[in-house]
Amino acid sequence: MKVVVSIGGSVLAPDLDAERVADYAGAIQSLDAQGHTLGTVVGGGPTARDYIGTARDLGANEIELDQLGIAVTRLNGRLLIAALDDRAAPTPAESYDEGREAIRRGDIPVLGGIVAAQTTDAVAAAFAEYVGADLLVYATSVPGVYDADPNEDDDATRFDELGASELVDVIADIEMDAGSSAPVDLLAAKIIQRSGIRTIVLDGTDPEHVVRAVEDGEFDGSEILPEA
Repeated sequence: MKVVVSIGGSVLAPDLDAERVADYAGAIQSLDAQGHTLGTVVGGGPTARDYIGTARDLGANEIELDQLGIAVTRLNGRLLIAALDDRAAPTPAESYDEGREAIRRGDIPVLGGIVAAQTTDAVAAAFAEYVGADLLVYATSVPGVYDADPNEDDDATRFDELGASELVDVIADIEMDAGSSAPVDLLAAKIIQRSGIRTIVLDGTDPEHVVRAVEDGEFDGSEILPEA
């Protein structure tokens, strides 16, 4: 399969631990060895939030903050590239074209942010659509899609399966609640809806969860099903 794996910064490098990054690289290399064509997208995580918070206190505007966040995602991407060694493209792709060209060369592209005002959730969905991926996997700190924010509502119920239109509705409702969080953002959900790409949202704290989801179709999370 052609698979795009979106790795949240909070699961890849929450504390810049080298062993954790190496474990994720090992999972990607395992899928590569099984013959899958891979692309990866890396988020900024807590490091990006720390930089953005400080820059906001210093008076940076929102576009400047977005650009700072993009820079941090690419730094996290460089960590993954270092761990992937010669299987990865040597630098983070700064455009969808660069990422696709890396795949055509036989390399594994690592993308971070691309443009301001767009999260890496949306980058992953757009890149998956651009390269014609068979599967998009979001490895997040939230084990699936819920009908409410599980961090705020103890009665939140997880969806095992939902259609792409349902995902858009659910994410829109969650994002309207101040201070809540969603496993993917609304733009990503809308791209998933239009592209028809099968998508899995799972707990990415263990990189092997990604391997099992791709290889065996086994995962603890939510599956977003394409619609006719």
